Amino acid sequence: MSSQAQAADSADSQAKTALWVASDAKNGKEDEVAKFMIGGKAVVLDEPGTSNWFAVRLSKSRFAIFDTFPSESERDAHLSGKVAAALMAKAPDMLQHPPSIQKIDVLAAKLPDTK
Repeated sequence: MSSQAQAADSADSQAKTALWVASDAKNGKEDEVAKFMIGGKAVVLDEPGTSNWFAVRLSKSRFAIFDTFPSESERDAHLSGKVAAALMAKAPDMLQHPPSIQKIDVLAAKLPDTK
C-alpha cells in the first residue's frame, strides 16, 4: 500500500462517524451564541475521542457544530460530555428551539497528516 493510501486510511479511521448540530439564535442572542461556540473548543480539546471539531456560523443567527469521531462509542461519549450538557442547559435562553442533532457517517475524509 502506498504512503498516500495509508495516510488516507488513517484519516478515514479518525473520522468514521460525525455529528451535525444546527441551531438558531434568538433575536439579540447571536453574539452570545457565537461566544459560547468559540468557548466550546477549550472543552473538546480534552476529549481524546473527538478527532475534529468545527464551530461555524451559517448566517447572522444560524450556527452549527460539525465534529468527527473514530467510532460510535466516542461519538456517544461526546454527546454525554460537557459541551453537550452546557449547550442543552443554555439552549432555552439562547436558542429559538432545541438544537437539531444529527448523527451522520463519514464516507471519506481528508485530514491533516499527523506525522
